[in-house]
Amino acid sequence: MPGSNKGIGDYRPRLEELISLKKAAKISGLSPNHLRLLVSRGTIWGHKIDYFWVTTETAVREYLARDRKTGPKSQK
Repeated sequence: MPGSNKGIGDYRPRLEELISLKKAAKISGLSPNHLRLLVSRGTIWGHKIDYFWVTTETAVREYLARDRKTGPKSQK
């Protein structure tokens, strides 16, 4: 199920830590759609509440601090 983030573990943020993906996009410089993709892949923590996607600023900043390869994927 998207947003369940099985690879993230048992992380349960407090309600006051939750932010919308729109706000997370402003913090990160990434689009809300890209953040939604990262959540659905389990790359960052996030959850869908009704029709709103939420994450935490901590989850976004931890993702941004990681080494990430950008650009086209190799064709092996």
